[in-house]
Amino acid sequence: MTHFDSIKNASAVPAPATASRRISCRRADRIHKRLVVAALLCVAAGGAAAQGYPDRMIKLIVPFPPGGPTDVASRIIGQKMSEGLKQQIVVENRAGASGMIGAEAVAKSPPDGYTLMMLATPTLLFPHLSNYKGTDLFKDFTPIGSAYDLPIVMVVNPSKMPDVNNLQDLIAKAKEQPGAMNYTSAGNGSFGHLSTELLKSLGQFDIRHVPYKGSAPAIQDLLGGTVPMMFSDMIAALPHIKAGKLKPIAVGSAKRVTFTPEVKTVAEQGFAGFDAVAWGGLLAPAGTPKNVVDRLNKELQAALSDKDVQAKLLGAGTIATYEPPEKMKGRMQADFDRWGKVIRDNGIKSD
Repeated sequence: MTHFDSIKNASAVPAPATASRRISCRRADRIHKRLVVAALLCVAAGGAAAQGYPDRMIKLIVPFPPGGPTDVASRIIGQKMSEGLKQQIVVENRAGASGMIGAEAVAKSPPDGYTLMMLATPTLLFPHLSNYKGTDLFKDFTPIGSAYDLPIVMVVNPSKMPDVNNLQDLIAKAKEQPGAMNYTSAGNGSFGHLSTELLKSLGQFDIRHVPYKGSAPAIQDLLGGTVPMMFSDMIAALPHIKAGKLKPIAVGSAKRVTFTPEVKTVAEQGFAGFDAVAWGGLLAPAGTPKNVVDRLNKELQAALSDKDVQAKLLGAGTIATYEPPEKMKGRMQADFDRWGKVIRDNGIKSD
């Protein structure tokens, strides 16, 4: 073997394993440092963006059709919040699956405060009423604050029930004819349906449910006398109460409401603790920066404190009801658990 062959063969010998590991470690270290720098840059960029929030239009998803209580309240509140944020809030309706279609869209949006959702009670309770296993309202969202209450009222057709003036009259009449009297609602699993079933169990009386596809047709048949009673949201019932076509005999909330101050609550009529109120509140996708949530919360609170906003919401049959994020989260959980039990105990499923 020549001197040059020795040199060539020596150069072809593999490096020791320890040397190879040292090279791999140095490469991994360089990659790690680059990733750390990139992450810090992303955090810094996100923080800078949040500091300048908002710098463009905000989209507010209403997961129900136009014209309903959630839609009307969202537009009133969103318009006022726009003034404080100095950016337009545009309401977009994405109806379906009791609000879950809209919820899924918002949950998948960037958590930057530019896509929000107005939660309403039907969406909160939908998982109990179906086999839905998609978006989780507790894990996939960050509460911004409660926004409004939607009172419900038990109304009867006065021509069909002229002798019923309060809840005790109704229950006594129902007990005279067990299972013979009907009541209606906006549909299987609607809040009026759940509230009536809870009242039935507490009062130990039996009336049959006749569900409709929405509150409008239910109210129409109530006015026509096809069904004699229902727990209705205040928006749908109030014009007919004022016209004398429907008689209010009880409100579901813990306290009497401005719309019908003379009408006693269910609790006042022998059912202490009964509190049935549909409500709505603002949500943002999980992971939204705290300072963005805080800014939105501040503007929501300011909007709901405005006398003009309060008057407009009352005109739409809702009541401005602000709660901070933690209280809203607690209210979500309490209602989810309480009404979930009513649904399970009565074997209720949505249409």
